[in-house]
Amino acid sequence: MTQEVELPRWMDVALLPLVNLGIALLVAGAVVALVGFQPGQVLALLLEGAFGSQAGISYTLYYATTFVFTGLAVAVAFHGGLFNIGGEGQAILGGLGAGLAALGLADTLPAWLVLPLVVLGAALLGMVWAAIPGALQAWRGSHTVITTIMFNFIASALLGWLLVGPLKEAGNMTPESRAFGDAAHVPGLHEALAWLGVEWPRTPLNLSLLLALAAAVLVWLALWKTRGGYALRAVGFAPDAAVYGGIRPKGLIVASMAASGALAGLVGVNEIAGVHGRLLPDFVAGAGFAGIAVSLIGRNHPLGIVGAAVLFGALYQGGSELAFEINGFSRDMVFMLQGLIVLFAGAMAQVAAPALFKAWRAFGGGRHG
Repeated sequence: MTQEVELPRWMDVALLPLVNLGIALLVAGAVVALVGFQPGQVLALLLEGAFGSQAGISYTLYYATTFVFTGLAVAVAFHGGLFNIGGEGQAILGGLGAGLAALGLADTLPAWLVLPLVVLGAALLGMVWAAIPGALQAWRGSHTVITTIMFNFIASALLGWLLVGPLKEAGNMTPESRAFGDAAHVPGLHEALAWLGVEWPRTPLNLSLLLALAAAVLVWLALWKTRGGYALRAVGFAPDAAVYGGIRPKGLIVASMAASGALAGLVGVNEIAGVHGRLLPDFVAGAGFAGIAVSLIGRNHPLGIVGAAVLFGALYQGGSELAFEINGFSRDMVFMLQGLIVLFAGAMAQVAAPALFKAWRAFGGGRHG
């Protein structure tokens, strides 16, 4: 059994994930070598694909934007003692909220008014979709793991029904809505930089990136700089002690799930309003589940989540390039690397902690005077 130690916060949030990442890369390198590839070449090409060009960086950050939203969603619920694995469904409802706002308003209102309403619609439907399991947990004892899984399937079925029925574009054989008006389009980074006279390649990266960074800052402020955030973390860390201290957990459970769902719902802004410009099925593509790994790797801290989101964005983008550059190298190998990172950063996150703790103490850490 792994010895449980309590590392300083900076080591737990920053150093331990880096050590775990290094272990995962070493193990992945050994597996890559066993199947006949050169680990150094694979890593170099992965980094080149993810960060070696303006287009590569843009795609990496585009994927990372979605992962920041879903990772923050998992973290907020986690600090309240809840395990929200319904980010997939909440993101789907967020896309639906963004799409309904765009379809209803973009043809008649200006962009400066439509875009905030698109963001609000995405956050609102994601919030409602997550608040229901939160209420069931608070007042009926229904575990959020079970209810949020069920709500993922319901959300997918609901969107599918709408896209083959009421929201389907007339005359289009594909199950998707009509295109949004221009007012509902979140500007791409290449468009925003063009306003400043800077040339940038056209990619899916859009200004939702700024929304994701703002969300990370707001989550940090809410959890660590407000009375409500302290109460929520108290409920998550020691619920009995929190109740003894006068904190009422039921309202906080619902609030944390609602905030979690709102964050996951913002995926719809990035994907639906920022890239596709219409409602379509399967736009989340597993990002809700990837957010669990992102939150674990980031130690449920907004700063760590941003870093982990960039890491997963690099794996997605760099992995795509590897499949083109190396004959016989499949996407399954990239999934293997992702799995190893999740293994060492999640299930085996504390394996390296005792050694780090001993090294820290050996160099005088924790000593006073």
